[in-house]
Amino acid sequence: MNLLVTGGCGFIGTNFIRLLLGKSERPSPCAGGALRIINLDRLTYAGNPANLADLQGDPRYRFVQGDIGDGAVVARLLSEHAIDAVVNFAAETHVDRSIDSPEPFVQTNVVGTLRLLDATRRHWSALEETRRSAFRFLHVSTDEVYGTLEPQDPPFSESTPFAPNSPYAASKAASDHFVRAYRHTYGLPTVTTNCSNNYGPYQFPEKLIPLMILNALEGRPLPVYGDGLQVRDWLYVLDHAEAIWSVLGAGKPGETYNVGGHGERANIELIRTLCGILDRGSPRADGASYATQITHVADRPGHDRRYAIDCSKIERELGWRPRESFDSGMAKTAAWYLDNRAWTADITSSKYARQRLGTAAL
Repeated sequence: MNLLVTGGCGFIGTNFIRLLLGKSERPSPCAGGALRIINLDRLTYAGNPANLADLQGDPRYRFVQGDIGDGAVVARLLSEHAIDAVVNFAAETHVDRSIDSPEPFVQTNVVGTLRLLDATRRHWSALEETRRSAFRFLHVSTDEVYGTLEPQDPPFSESTPFAPNSPYAASKAASDHFVRAYRHTYGLPTVTTNCSNNYGPYQFPEKLIPLMILNALEGRPLPVYGDGLQVRDWLYVLDHAEAIWSVLGAGKPGETYNVGGHGERANIELIRTLCGILDRGSPRADGASYATQITHVADRPGHDRRYAIDCSKIERELGWRPRESFDSGMAKTAAWYLDNRAWTADITSSKYARQRLGTAAL
């Protein structure tokens, strides 16, 4: 398989590529199969090529710096590398940034996805029948397109109506609709995944979990929005990567698959869990708990109260289930950040480090 991965230097894309090429903590799900990955990434502030530096020189991998909104670049890569499938991770994803400045989210998530779809459609249409029937376009999206839940509401399913509440969520909902439209209008064999909150290695430290870990270790406040009782379902990133591979290989064109971690927790509970892990793994010099650094700050505008994912469809139809529990995944994640201080130091000392890493996202 010749695979075009967009946004592969970001958090989830990095872990997906590393999993497939046998560079993660888990065995590759395609070990023994011929696989070539072309990684197209614009390298915005959250794209870090150092995440995949150990793959340079690997004949199975090639990095190309470029924009999914550049149709000519996409068309050239699709043709030159005889691409058999596209996995689209490329997106602006941080809700706070979308509140401050929505337009970049529209340009990347909506216009960029549209142009990527159109270039892919033209490539797919020209393939001979066998390759055309096997081709896939997999679009990676979010549970935030569904809106918010009350405590007693059932989790989001694939049939839950879209009700996005932030500019980020609205831009992802629009991209999901374009993916659906290209399937139904042109026949392009698309599949979409809508995932819950990811966490794990290589996550940019404006997101909640790495932000809390790094702030704790640096003796800084652990800022929590409002009462901290916003509930999210937490999904270990390698579980998500394996789900994407399952959908790419066995998902039905035109279908959507929700991917969750069976890990609903309130933000304040998650942060206290992390503090306990750090208390054991890297105790403060004064013997106090990192939990003493927790600080409540004003809530952000339009903050969704609860997300929860019903992932029974992918479990039932494709046989995927998350391997990590909330506790095991959090322990692995904290250990990775403790063991990879050089990676985090490089990011936090770089040109984009102090761009308002800010308060607890999500």
